[in-house]
Amino acid sequence: MKNFKNKVAAITGAGSGMGQQLAYLLAKEGCHLSLSDVNEKGLAETLELVKPFNVRVTTKKVNVANREEVKTWAEDTVQNHGSVNMIFNNAGVALGATVEGETYEELEWIMGINFWGVVYGTKEFLPYIKKTGDGHIINTSSLFGLTAQPTQSGYNATKFAVRGFTESLRQELDIENCGVSALCVHPGGIRTNIANDARMNDSLRSLGMNPEKSAKAFNKLLRKPAVEASQEILDAVLKNKRRLLIGNDAKTIDIMQRILPTGYQKVTAFATKLSKRLEPK
Repeated sequence: MKNFKNKVAAITGAGSGMGQQLAYLLAKEGCHLSLSDVNEKGLAETLELVKPFNVRVTTKKVNVANREEVKTWAEDTVQNHGSVNMIFNNAGVALGATVEGETYEELEWIMGINFWGVVYGTKEFLPYIKKTGDGHIINTSSLFGLTAQPTQSGYNATKFAVRGFTESLRQELDIENCGVSALCVHPGGIRTNIANDARMNDSLRSLGMNPEKSAKAFNKLLRKPAVEASQEILDAVLKNKRRLLIGNDAKTIDIMQRILPTGYQKVTAFATKLSKRLEPK
């Protein structure tokens, strides 16, 4: 893909954060949009944001964990726009809990959105994207798709899964030479609502952590503006990259994992313990 003008992009989680900024930047480039989110108020705000650019925009309330809703959205996108060139599987949620303490319902919730949402978005849109012969699938993993972290087993599981799923897809598309490509995105701390909407399980107390304080601490780590991260994603699409690390934190974590493929776990555990000792009582 050489440019975005007159292309059609579908974006999940388009009501805020990176999804909203992707919509803004794509509209600015003359790209038509099919936007989805569970938050209809957020979708309306995004619609207002892209109105000045005179591109065709459709919106739909979609729970990405529901396969039928994603399937219907994909069909509606093609019906309303004539075709679709890109799917940005961007929607995601966070969960803080220990392996022992997290509930099966919590695991099903995060897996449904973070992993199955990516699977449904990829599989339902891929046949339509292939018909254009000029398309891209962009799946959002995380720096936690590179290394595992204590209290993040559910989130890690989903993001590692997205990484493996997308890297396998990219190789298949390379073999087919069908004009469609795939990118796996690993953002670090991006300033979005993910921390505010995260679920913090009371099991964190067993590790000496306070669920309320953990959510606030998580928020402080989100420093990079969503618009900057979104621009990096679009640049990576045009450069046909396979993997994109966003932020110095993601790049540092990647280097640490390469140098200490298993040893990083001891470093992370020690750092977590140390942070608890230094935390004001």
